[in-house]
Amino acid sequence: MKNIMPKLYQLPLLLIITVLIGCSDSDSNVEDEFLIRLGNRSVTVLEFNEAFEIAKIAYPHQIRNKPDDLKKARLRLINQMAIELMVLERAQELGVELSESEVENAIAEIKSDYPEGVFEETLLEVAVSYETWVRRLKTRLIMEKVIDQELKDKIVITPGDISLYYEENFKGKQQPSELNEDSGDINEAIIKILRRKKLEEAYSLWINELKSKYKIEVNNAQWEKISGTEKLSETDLKLDVPPNQAQ
Repeated sequence: MKNIMPKLYQLPLLLIITVLIGCSDSDSNVEDEFLIRLGNRSVTVLEFNEAFEIAKIAYPHQIRNKPDDLKKARLRLINQMAIELMVLERAQELGVELSESEVENAIAEIKSDYPEGVFEETLLEVAVSYETWVRRLKTRLIMEKVIDQELKDKIVITPGDISLYYEENFKGKQQPSELNEDSGDINEAIIKILRRKKLEEAYSLWINELKSKYKIEVNNAQWEKISGTEKLSETDLKLDVPPNQAQ
C-alpha cells in the first residue's frame, strides 16, 4: 500500500520537507522552542522555519508578497508535520520496526531511478546530508508500514463496485487508445481508480481517529511569532484532510 504515502524520490520537494521535520527526541536544550509536540516527539521552531523556506520553492515567487497565501502554506505544512507525529506515535504503539534489509532495498530502489552520481548531487544541492536523508527515509518507511497494517483490511473492491463504476464512467464512452476492453485493461484501470478512492477515504477516516486519540500540543506563543497571526485554533489544525498523500 505504498501508494498512499508518496515515495520520497517521486516527490523531491516533499523529501526535503520531511527531512527537515524534527520528529525525534532532542538532546539539546530547546524545550521552550518546540512548535508542536506529541509525547517525546516534536517539531521545533527552527525545523519548521527551515522546512517552510524550502517549501516555498514549490509556490510562485509572488507568494512572498501575499500574506493570505503564506498563511495557508504555513498551515498546510504544520498540518503535514502534525500528521507525521501522530502516525509515528501509532507506529510505536504497534511495535512497527524496520529490518536492515528493508532499508537497504528501499535505498537501492530509490538510487536506481537516478543516473550514477545524480542522487548524491541532488542532496548536496539542497544541503541535506546522506545520513540525515537515510534517517528520514527510515521514518517514512515506518509510516508506510503502519498505514499498510492499519488500512489494508479496509480496502475491499467487489465485482459490484467494478460494474457500477463501469456503468457510470465507461459504458458507451470512447476509451483511451491504451485501454483495450477485450484484454481486461478497463477492469484493471477501474480497480486502480477504486483502490485509490477507497484508500483516500480510509486514510482520511483513520487520521480523524488518530486526531481524536492523540493530543497535539501547540506552542502558540512561538506560532504567533512565526506567522504574525493569532494562535492556532481547532479549525486551523484540521488534521482531517490527507495532504496529497493518498495516491
